[in-house]
Amino acid sequence: MSNEHFTEPEVNENQNVSPLDDFDNAETVSAAPKSDNSILDFDDDPLSATSVSKKSLVIFFLIDTSGSMKGKKMGELNTVMEELIPEIRRVGEADTEVKVAVLTFSTEVRWMYSNPIPIEDFEWARLRASGVTSMGAAFKELNHRMSRNSFLNSPSLSFAPVIFLMTDGYPSDDYKEGLRELQTNSWYKFGLKAALGIGQEANDNILAEFTGSKDTVVHAYSGGQLAQMIKIIAVTSSQIGSKSMTLSDDTGHEIGEEDVFAAKQKLLGQQIQELVSTKTDGDDVPFDTGW
Repeated sequence: MSNEHFTEPEVNENQNVSPLDDFDNAETVSAAPKSDNSILDFDDDPLSATSVSKKSLVIFFLIDTSGSMKGKKMGELNTVMEELIPEIRRVGEADTEVKVAVLTFSTEVRWMYSNPIPIEDFEWARLRASGVTSMGAAFKELNHRMSRNSFLNSPSLSFAPVIFLMTDGYPSDDYKEGLRELQTNSWYKFGLKAALGIGQEANDNILAEFTGSKDTVVHAYSGGQLAQMIKIIAVTSSQIGSKSMTLSDDTGHEIGEEDVFAAKQKLLGQQIQELVSTKTDGDDVPFDTGW
């Protein structure tokens, strides 16, 4: 469990990871201050003049693969994730290395790959649904791996991660205990968090507990909406997460890092809600009516 203060660390990465041949062989883990928009300024990375040539951004996808996701939901999710990877490859600046880590949770908690994979090398392994919804166990596992000694070990400086949760139902374990542990993690505190509820049974209040704001929670009731919402959240959060941001107050003095990250999270919520309001698929058939 990581309880360290977030900085953009320079850490040696000692291991290269090759994609697993099949998701069945994936690593299994036991289940268990508001700011005015006018002061936002995305500018060049102030560290770009140093010897560090790249900054690293890890995008974490937390995906519910419980039995209720079986059928149309999981099929649509697999398809849109396959389509999404090429779009994420175009996200970020030339000096940003984007990596992807996928954590699935059902009866067991499993990583698709044993370490985050550079987006250029990432291949989606199609998921299958079964079991119960061990969301609390997933939060604990994310807390364990989201540290400099594990998944955020990088030879370059690191942006705070993007964390994207997708689920279609109520947790079957004590998600509050897992979330309390995760909330002690500074990478989680400063990371960009968003969540997607899938179908009628997903609880948006629980998802807002995870993200910290209802503005960063959206809902999909059909396959078309699912594809739209995943792409909106993933691309928008990746774009904001991979930008160096500075904040100044009315006197022109630079504001502290907590305000910078709070401004990024607020901007994410605003952009997600704006995009969602302009992209609706009213003709699509809902998941819960015959799919």
